This record gives sequence, C-alpha cells and structure tokens, in this order.
Amino acid sequence: MKSHNVVIVDDHSLFADSLKLLVNEFDGFQVVSCLANGQELINYLADATIPDVVLLDINMPVLNGLSTMKWLNENSPEIKVLALSMDEQEETIISMLRHGAKGYLLKDIHPDELETALRNLIKNGYYYTEKVSDSLINSLNLPAEEVDSIQSSLNEKETMFLKLACTEKTYREIAEVMCLSPKTIDGYRESVFKKFKVGNRIGLVLHSIKNGLVSV
Repeated sequence: MKSHNVVIVDDHSLFADSLKLLVNEFDGFQVVSCLANGQELINYLADATIPDVVLLDINMPVLNGLSTMKWLNENSPEIKVLALSMDEQEETIISMLRHGAKGYLLKDIHPDELETALRNLIKNGYYYTEKVSDSLINSLNLPAEEVDSIQSSLNEKETMFLKLACTEKTYREIAEVMCLSPKTIDGYRESVFKKFKVGNRIGLVLHSIKNGLVSV
C-alpha cells in the first residue's frame, strides 16, 4: 500500500505530537512533519516534497489557518487540506471551504472519523461530516439543467442573498447589507435552501462552489 505523506500544522505541540502518533497508526499514512504555523508550512514547502495532505489548524500565531489556506489555494492547490479546529462557527467553516479546504473537522472527533476523513480525502478528494453530507446528498447530484433552472427562478433579492450567504457575513450582517429585517432574511434563507435542496448554509456554499454559482 502506498504511503500518503501528511503534514500537521498546529501551534499546540502536545496536540500535534499526539495527532502524529495517531495518524501514523493508520495504514497507508505517514506524518512527515509537524509545524507551528502557516509561515513555517510555506517555508517547508519551498524545499520539501509536496505532501498529499495537510491537517491545518485555524487559530495560530504568525500566519493563521485562513491566510494559510488562501496561500495554498493560490500556490499549491494540489495539496488536499483538512481543517482541524475547535472553531465551529459557521462563518469560519464557510471561509475555509470557499478558499479550498477539502474538509473541516472539530478537534474533539473520534479517531475513527479522522481515519475515515483521511481515506475519503485520498479516494474522493474531499470529506464532509455526516451533518454536511446529509444536506448535500440531493443538491450535489442535481443535473446541470436543473441547477440552471433553479438559478433562473431566483428573484433579485434571493440572488443577492445567495451571494452574501456564501461569504463570511452573519445573517444579521446580510440583513444590514440588504437593508432588510432579520425576519425577512429568514424568509429568503428558507426559500433558497428549499430551491437548492440543502439543509444548512454550509451545504448551500458547497453546492454553489461545485456548480460555479460563486467564485472561490
């Protein structure tokens, strides 16, 4: 079995070392380096063999996870990045996925899910949690003609909501930009979710990226 090289980027050395031991127990995976921040990763990639997977923390000094993800998306898009963080804010997850992360896991996951995530990342190119996958199972399989039909059915306000929902803005901030009440925004949210057959905002973002409705 081919060994897939993994780089861990996390400023908490105790966590990183424990994660390294865990990943090295998975058949076919080998951690080749543990780095403390995004800048160290950039420096590492200048001289080292490009890894198959990067496990990337979000909140780090010097260069945080989002800034690192943006750099990787522009300079090394072939690297599969799995975000691994304690930050479960919807806006953070959306930011990472929009800038090229192929999955997002919380640090308190069971080791079995991490192994599943890594194997799916190598096999399919991405890994989404069950919560996200459930919201995508219908929308990601929509034929292109149906996607075009749904998009053309959106009115001007729904289209504007769709674009803003695929940013880091909160629903309250979206309401302010659109000069509407939060209750009205809730109505647009439910309408757009229903049309695209998704169950949550993250599903909407992933669907929009896949179908080219928003740019990354």
